[in-house]
Amino acid sequence: MTTRYDAVVPAGGAARRLGGTDKPALTVGGRQLLDRVLAACAAAGETVVVGPRRPTARPVRWAREEPPGGGPVPALAAGLAVLAEPPPPAAPGPSGSGGRDATGGPDRAGAQVPAGEPDGRAAEVVVVLAADLPFLTAETVGALADAAAGAGREVDGVLLTDATGRDQPLAAAYRVEPLRRELALLVGEYGGLGGLPLRLLTGGLTLRRMADPTGEASFDCDTWEDVAAARARLERRSGG
Repeated sequence: MTTRYDAVVPAGGAARRLGGTDKPALTVGGRQLLDRVLAACAAAGETVVVGPRRPTARPVRWAREEPPGGGPVPALAAGLAVLAEPPPPAAPGPSGSGGRDATGGPDRAGAQVPAGEPDGRAAEVVVVLAADLPFLTAETVGALADAAAGAGREVDGVLLTDATGRDQPLAAAYRVEPLRRELALLVGEYGGLGGLPLRLLTGGLTLRRMADPTGEASFDCDTWEDVAAARARLERRSGG
């Protein structure tokens, strides 16, 4: 995988079908769901997690959607806003896992922000990944980024599709400029982004589809049954 990309991970949903539990912090296969997704996009130049701050296995930047819990559209806008800013200077602190918020404040673990793109240029592609994809792999993320970068400027992004052919707009790679353009148009039309369905955003973009190369990368944990299935599958793989 050669495409440079940044990553935005929306992680501020209410998880109503899970009784309001902190879904990204659920442990599946010995790791938090959020950490599994962050491992899959570890090659990102910058990674922004949008939601309440929590300890993470690798450094990230943090943002909060407006309004909090307003859905993936304002979360995506908040993540892109942070990516448009230079990383805050790293402050000395103890080693450990975690990240910093958009203003450079350390979280409880005091970890530092990654350095970002070495030549100072922002990535033209951003991968957008839900925080509840336990089987997402780095190879799948890289394939999405490569497909988005290689499709030409007439294509605005590439979505993963599941085994039924259903689009997964939160397992996708987008070109940054069309994404910013459509978000600005939605703000102009609706006066804000809170509560807007994601299809309003993706409907204004020219998108291609990519079949899930592993058959399970698009599996998400929306219900307790999904969580139990993911745990059982990973336990079988580990021989536990």
